[in-house]
Amino acid sequence: MDDGTKRTLTQLARLYGIAAAYRDSAGRLRQASPHALLAVLGALGAPVSSAADLPDALRRRRLELWRRCCDPVAVCRAGEKPALELRLEAGRCNGQIICRLEPEAGEPLQWTCAPDHLPVMKTEKIDGEEYTARRMLLPVGLPLGYHRLIIRLPGGICETRLISAPARAHTLPTGSSRLWGVFAPLYALRSEGSWAAGSVTDLEALNNWVSSLGGKITGTLPLLACYLEEPFEPSPYSPVSRLFWNEFYLDAALIPELENCPPARELLNSRAFRAEIETLRRAPLVDYRRGMAVKRKVLELLARCCYAGQSARLEELRRWAAQNPTAEDYARFRAAVSRQGCTWDKWPKRMQSGDLQPGDYDLETERYHLYVQWVAHRQFGGLAARARANGPGLYLDFPLGVHWGGYDVWRGQDLFAAGAACGAPPDQLNAGGQNWEFPPLRPGKLREQGYRYYIECLRHHLRHAGVLRLDHVAGLHRLFWIPAGRPAEEGVYVHYPHEEFYAILALESRRHRTVLVGEDLGTVPGSVRAAMSRHGLKGMYVLPFEFKSPSRKGLHPVPAGSLACLNTHDMPPFASFWRDSKPAGRAALAGFLRRRGFLKTRPGNVQAVLKACYRYLAAGRAGIVLINLEDLWLETAPQNIPGTGPEKPNWRRKARRSIEDLHRMPGILKTLKEIDRLRKRSK
Repeated sequence: MDDGTKRTLTQLARLYGIAAAYRDSAGRLRQASPHALLAVLGALGAPVSSAADLPDALRRRRLELWRRCCDPVAVCRAGEKPALELRLEAGRCNGQIICRLEPEAGEPLQWTCAPDHLPVMKTEKIDGEEYTARRMLLPVGLPLGYHRLIIRLPGGICETRLISAPARAHTLPTGSSRLWGVFAPLYALRSEGSWAAGSVTDLEALNNWVSSLGGKITGTLPLLACYLEEPFEPSPYSPVSRLFWNEFYLDAALIPELENCPPARELLNSRAFRAEIETLRRAPLVDYRRGMAVKRKVLELLARCCYAGQSARLEELRRWAAQNPTAEDYARFRAAVSRQGCTWDKWPKRMQSGDLQPGDYDLETERYHLYVQWVAHRQFGGLAARARANGPGLYLDFPLGVHWGGYDVWRGQDLFAAGAACGAPPDQLNAGGQNWEFPPLRPGKLREQGYRYYIECLRHHLRHAGVLRLDHVAGLHRLFWIPAGRPAEEGVYVHYPHEEFYAILALESRRHRTVLVGEDLGTVPGSVRAAMSRHGLKGMYVLPFEFKSPSRKGLHPVPAGSLACLNTHDMPPFASFWRDSKPAGRAALAGFLRRRGFLKTRPGNVQAVLKACYRYLAAGRAGIVLINLEDLWLETAPQNIPGTGPEKPNWRRKARRSIEDLHRMPGILKTLKEIDRLRKRSK
């Protein structure tokens, strides 16, 4: 490819938000290959298949952007008068612009203005035609919310969604900004009443235990619907949908249908069923297939009993379904997956395109999936409401992506890029980069639909979470796209309209009174953390990552208001980290803690160092200190090892201690009570 063609390629990439180069974790400049740029351009919908298409594609993209008279989305701050950029052909600036504002609540407002009276921002000539961009200031400020603006121009009509947002996301009330809580994957929780894994009841029991000790937050991994039969993908970060819960975590004993459903009670009381449950409970690893099969037998019977009569419960289910039509659509999709026995990309063309007919799925299976989502809505909703009565309550996780063969991608095929996958570039830990194997959202399509899908996914979590962790928060700014069939090291960055994301996050978090935490670990540009701070998102402080360099004689200070912890689900537990650290590193950390007065004993005692680390975090300026439950008994096995597959027990290992054990472990109780005391001490 000659230099002129490369320049054209770079210009076209820029107009689609693609970075032709980026700096890696070592600060080296990495140039994207022409092949990668062409592939990602194609995934974004650009009309290119080879270098020969570039000149015409560049011309068409420039025309497309100029002929779009206004952006589909614009952001303003509550009370401010929004300013829009209008793009017009220079010869069509006569006449009048008629504007109609339809607010989220209240009466519409209409006004007119003359385009030639608006100030010019920029001009460009394409194919002999001159275009001009002009600045239009709306005559009124807007209340918080999503508003529709329709603009009739001399050359046509356009529409934009105005997001009027607060400057910052929700924050904790004054006086309650030094909280602590405990984290544990729900699948790992064990109790005397659990089946193959933890349930809603176990999560509530953990939350009640934490609350009794002064903690205000109970955190866990994503609880979203996953494929646990055929197809099979148990990772909580590859859900079927970000809009629906995983029925694997339901507590069948809490479902009201059980009282009047003899077949279900008979099954639960049978010797064979009790033996199966006992086997699953005693297993050290979660058997998702077997556990889901057992729970589904009971849930199917309860669903049949619910649908068998004309009870008040059935009427309630029908009202809920009518209010949530997406749930019915999801249930049909899951029923079709069961009938076809494969992901939707292998279905007949009509079904692939989103058209499902009654003969494409079993009615009873559709009813099952609708029923369990309704039950999950009630059980998770009840748990969240009770947890919020004593503070923020649940700390949930909002995953970055979804399974490529799941419901969200099937229903929103135009939103997702079929020819690429998300991942991470090469760094010190992964020399070849990472491919996360889920399709990225197309930024232009997100904007065209006014972020409807993103808002729906966000609300699904915010209704239940007092604190929400945003997985890979840098993805609000840019995502690393890997062309299909290529290694991760050949990926390129695609930029996203981050200010629009932040406006939505600030608005929705305020409405739901939810604190937002951005997972900002690893290689994250300084501009991302600056934007997080500006918009009120909390960053993460993970102690093993915070050694000062090059001397390693201390730790970076804990940022005020951040979430502080010793590890994440993708890291070794503290005891393992300490065991595998170099002697110099252990000595440096122990020396720092001793100088600060948090460590009194010799550094060889890992439990003493663990407690000292938590004392340091608890006494500091973090807004939230999150304790990994398994660290309290010095667990050494990780829950997940990034970059590995079925050869490791990722997302499967159960906790060695049960919830009942926690009440009988005075050492753990003493540690948490000290953390509570330090958190409540005024600074």
